[in-house]
Amino acid sequence: MPDVGVLSAHLLSGFQKELFARLAEAGHENLRPRHGAVMAYIATTGTRASELSERSGQHKQVVGTLIDELERLGYVTRQPDPADRRAKLVVPTDLGKDQMVQAKRIITEIEDRLAAVVGADRFTEFKQVFEEISKTF
Repeated sequence: MPDVGVLSAHLLSGFQKELFARLAEAGHENLRPRHGAVMAYIATTGTRASELSERSGQHKQVVGTLIDELERLGYVTRQPDPADRRAKLVVPTDLGKDQMVQAKRIITEIEDRLAAVVGADRFTEFKQVFEEISKTF
């Protein structure tokens, strides 16, 4: 049996391939898996870049580059943080919010299909165990 790293890599690769192919079909053809470091962690009301870095586990410079890309693509804008005018929030645009809605729908469909393969209870347990293991790193 392959080790957990190989299994995780296969799961992530297949998941991202399907997710981003389906997002492209839904009108988001310019997004790439790397953009998930921002789009998967951003709140609809906005999130500081430092929080996106912490949540995604990506270096601040990487997140900054991704925000620049997403801003050029029309998915996010930078706005002053009302709680601290010196700070900026990364806020999804209407296009970004549509992507978030579409991604949530697609992910639900993928997870429902996977649950149908192994059974809903086993899939729920798998996610719980996977989350528990992931938190050890």
